[in-house]
Amino acid sequence: MADDYLVRIGKLIRDARQHRGWTQTQLAEALGTSQSAVNRIERGNQNISLEMIARIGEALDSEIVSLGYAGPMHLRVVGGRRLSGSIDVKTSKNACVALLCATLLNAGRTTLRRVARIEEVYRILEVLGSIGVRTRWINDGNDLEIVPPAQLDLESMDLEAARRTRSVIMFLGPLLHRMERFKLPYAGGCDLGTRTVTPHMTALRHFGLEITATDGTYLAEVDRTIAPKRAIVLTERGDTVTENALLAAARHDGVTVIRNASSNYMVQDLCFFLEELGVRVDGIGTTTLTVHGVAKIDRDVDFAPSEDPVEAMSLLAAAVVTESELTIRRVPVEFLEIELAVLEEMGLDHERSAEYPADNGRTRLIDLTVRPSKLQAPLDKIHPMPFPGLNIDNVPFFAAIAATAQGQTLIHDWVYDNRAIYLTDLTRLGAQVKLLDPHRVLVDGPTRWRSAEMMCPPALRPAVVVLLAMMAAEGTSVLRNVYVINRGYEDLAERLNSIGAQIEIFRDI
Repeated sequence: MADDYLVRIGKLIRDARQHRGWTQTQLAEALGTSQSAVNRIERGNQNISLEMIARIGEALDSEIVSLGYAGPMHLRVVGGRRLSGSIDVKTSKNACVALLCATLLNAGRTTLRRVARIEEVYRILEVLGSIGVRTRWINDGNDLEIVPPAQLDLESMDLEAARRTRSVIMFLGPLLHRMERFKLPYAGGCDLGTRTVTPHMTALRHFGLEITATDGTYLAEVDRTIAPKRAIVLTERGDTVTENALLAAARHDGVTVIRNASSNYMVQDLCFFLEELGVRVDGIGTTTLTVHGVAKIDRDVDFAPSEDPVEAMSLLAAAVVTESELTIRRVPVEFLEIELAVLEEMGLDHERSAEYPADNGRTRLIDLTVRPSKLQAPLDKIHPMPFPGLNIDNVPFFAAIAATAQGQTLIHDWVYDNRAIYLTDLTRLGAQVKLLDPHRVLVDGPTRWRSAEMMCPPALRPAVVVLLAMMAAEGTSVLRNVYVINRGYEDLAERLNSIGAQIEIFRDI
């Protein structure tokens, strides 16, 4: 029995390593051991402690096993079922994590409404709690109350939680106003290739922040004599870079102009929240933001982030690939207009309600009904652009949609180094996806989906795309180790089941 347990653990480790794209030697280096030891572990020929399993899971950013329950979470999907009824879009994951970081600006109490209860949010809450911020779920667990301490205890930071989320990089902007010297661990999250922090450093240098990267840690020092003397031009129009610059500018006692700023949904929600804190932001929704900062913020605020356009796209794609009629409620249409225009040209049969405001009073929502459609491949390639272009995180869903359409679709995911590669996992489920290079795939449709058992890709959106394809495939499929999906979606399996899917959560160790 013990030998069987070791073999099963070894197989999970091997699968997680291979999906990370690492060799045994690379994993050995990360663990400070030998390649031969890793080989023995993966073959089930070496006893392995829970501590070592935890270290391997941290190195691979994969939940190999977890204490307190039987093992990593898997999904068993009975496909070929039609979806029906209606489903609400939940609040934005990316907005929620930015707002949690932004609460460090405020000495008062912050209440955030309908916060997404996802792993990414939990990791940030663990980090905040470890440095002294008091957080608690209220109103039957729907809302979140955050109260910061007078002094943060960064020395007690939960480093394991911090390393498992890229959002911790957004602590830089708020912390530079509270401390002259501090440390943060390297940011983790999805495996999407090299994502440099240089744009963050370049932007925050205008506020006197200098960062030295050494031995898995960012060492930050602040020179209080330095302040922005001219407009800050971001070297990339990134969402988190823009948010970090906004967070730094919010408590700079003066006017800061940020150019080449992202105007994406999570940035707009952050701007709306900063205005609740008393920080005036001109140019919201444009690429030039003018921030009228205040030196001290001490307000009790109540804010409701808007709905998540990427989740809305996920649900839309679920309806398309399963050939279902489904109503998706509370869709933030201004962040899906390009996607809907492309799908309309492909032949999507859909109906939109009149627009109405989100709970933040600013974002435009609709209810969207999608019907079974005969889609044709688009004439042009699918490629992302900064808002108001096609959203970067929505590109993977077009791989599953294109696989249902007649003809050939070129998908060019130029932003991330590895994500297009993960889309080739759809071939295991019957799709014809040809990798041209690390950024481009050709998808030929239509597809006769087939069931399969496979490991979850280590990137969030491709992982959900695989799940949607399994829902379309006749028979029973298994998707193993879905921690990455739980990072970005709240109760996704249960919610899909509520509209007709048949997805079982199980653990096998």
